[in-house]
Amino acid sequence: MDKIAVVGGAGRVGESAALYLMQQNLCREVAVIDIAEGPAKGAALDIAESAPVFGSDTRVWGSSDYADLKDSDLIIVTAGLPRKPGMSRSDLLDKNIAIMDQIADAAAEHAPNAMMIVVANPVDVMTYRAWQRTGWPRNRVFGQAGVLDSSRMAWFLAEATGRSMADIDAMVLGGHGDQMVPMMRYTTVNGIPVENFLDQAKIDEIIERTRKGGAEVLGLRENSSAYLAPGASTVEMVESVVNDRGRVLPCVAILDGEYGHSNCAMGVPSILNRNGLDKIVELDLNERERGEFETSLAAVEEDLARLK
Repeated sequence: MDKIAVVGGAGRVGESAALYLMQQNLCREVAVIDIAEGPAKGAALDIAESAPVFGSDTRVWGSSDYADLKDSDLIIVTAGLPRKPGMSRSDLLDKNIAIMDQIADAAAEHAPNAMMIVVANPVDVMTYRAWQRTGWPRNRVFGQAGVLDSSRMAWFLAEATGRSMADIDAMVLGGHGDQMVPMMRYTTVNGIPVENFLDQAKIDEIIERTRKGGAEVLGLRENSSAYLAPGASTVEMVESVVNDRGRVLPCVAILDGEYGHSNCAMGVPSILNRNGLDKIVELDLNERERGEFETSLAAVEEDLARLK
């Protein structure tokens, strides 16, 4: 890609994503856009000054002007108020929806042909709002959540089993919240079901820890929610799009009949390539998985109803 813009780029998640984009040489330039010009330019300069260490030729620069979204091929939205201890992702909805509206309107005006990856919480609702507000086709607007949740669960499994991270494939579906759906039937160690390595009690413990993964980091940090893993997870999605990899990654997608639902946003396995979110993969859910999926979707739809 020629240009990727990170809106909210002076925040911790945005800055991390911009750094990883530069490190991996995924585009010719990264625009760090934030509401305050000084922090945006400062974050960009700090990242740019580390480029020689990584041998990267990506140009990184900062701005507070939404007009600088012009000619972006991809817009990553991390802007929004972060969670504080005791807050749920849904608690952020009323405050962050106004921010998303401004960004979506600016994107539609200045970069009408771009793709958008939404990271701001509550990400399922924010992704839906971005799609609704821009009027773009659903393949161009999708959200980051399941990649992060799956990465967290994979780390917990590696920690518990002692097996290499390279061998662990984890899958988490559903809304990015306490009702997310860790899919243990589709979670393996080099193709071997995880049940061959851990007993059910330990698996249940890891499932619960995955659902509370963000809150755990927030509670330990005290003054910050997670930002390194979210930034890395976002750039994993970008890499699949930029290099036309066609990877199957769990993303927040706008459903149009898949899994029996339409006109809503939900975390589902998706194929990412040069077209953006090219296709949703429908898994054959068993009764328990279907029940958990529906419960998770109901929580997302409850928030979506507040938009209307």
